[in-house]
Amino acid sequence: MSLNLKEKFKSHCNAKNLELNPNQLILVKQLDNFYKENFKTSLFNFFSKKSSKKGFYLHGDVGVGKTMILDFFFNLVNKKKQRLHFNEFMLNFHDFVHNNKDGKEDNIIALFVKDLKSKFSLIFFDEFQVTNIVDAMILGKLFKEIFDQNIKIIVTSNTKISDLYKEGLQRDQFKPFIQIMQEKSIEYELVIEDDYRKSKENEKQRYYFPLNQETNFKINKFSRIITKNKKLLSNILNIKGRNFEIKRFYEGISRFDFDELCDQNLGAEDYLKIAENSNFIIIENIPNFNDINSNQQQRFITLIDVIYDKNRAIAVTADQSLEKLTSSKSLEKPFKRTISRLFELTSKDIQI
Repeated sequence: MSLNLKEKFKSHCNAKNLELNPNQLILVKQLDNFYKENFKTSLFNFFSKKSSKKGFYLHGDVGVGKTMILDFFFNLVNKKKQRLHFNEFMLNFHDFVHNNKDGKEDNIIALFVKDLKSKFSLIFFDEFQVTNIVDAMILGKLFKEIFDQNIKIIVTSNTKISDLYKEGLQRDQFKPFIQIMQEKSIEYELVIEDDYRKSKENEKQRYYFPLNQETNFKINKFSRIITKNKKLLSNILNIKGRNFEIKRFYEGISRFDFDELCDQNLGAEDYLKIAENSNFIIIENIPNFNDINSNQQQRFITLIDVIYDKNRAIAVTADQSLEKLTSSKSLEKPFKRTISRLFELTSKDIQI
């Protein structure tokens, strides 16, 4: 059984006025084969040998259409399924562990995956990256159990499997995960020269720079327009017993200084809560990044990933143009994704 994905993708591109790229069409063919191998439903195939490749790991540079294509595939698969950012998935796992403290590690993993299996046969992890040593040390056992339970996964990442968690602490303990992913996944690199998110149809409109009085005037004027007739409130979010206050909250529109979000001990779960409670987000005073403020940069990368995944539009002020924002050496590769997403998030239509 095939999804006839290639023809459907052509029709999708025509309907959306998207340029058909031959490399994307090759990828679509690979996804169709993955579907046939893993979701056969005919009686003839019932007794056939199950596919050893239960994962499809798609990596490539920013802006080549990885998420767009896997979203297209995911939406066509008529199975019990879940799509979420990898950070959110790991937060769910750690919450499960916290709520079952008395269990041993292996048993906890088995219980967590058993719960997954009862709900989903396909999981889509968007923007897969590993930066946390706690996650790195558990992923091998967790994903072995996922594959053992015949849960299929599709993944987007900017990094090939062998380079995940590169130069991370105690990386030897991460290698079992690399091995299981390489063994159980089809790994495919999508290569396209141009970043489609930077096309003329997608020119940035709400990215203001540099940080000076003129920029400050522009963002204040923009803020006045979108918050017209909205009340200024204080919104206090409770995140696992901790309170986080959105000090400038205009009935769904949240306005922050960069330091409020990235210069204190906040993480993915905080950003998820903020995005869920905001229809539109303004972030002011984004600095240039370097090796000194790399911790703040890592939080900013996570913040933009969450905002992108939750489909929120933003406006920002920054020290430099997007093309000239600098990065710490260790985060240069993931920051390319952040830059590309900022192009898109600051130009997408506002729905307030």
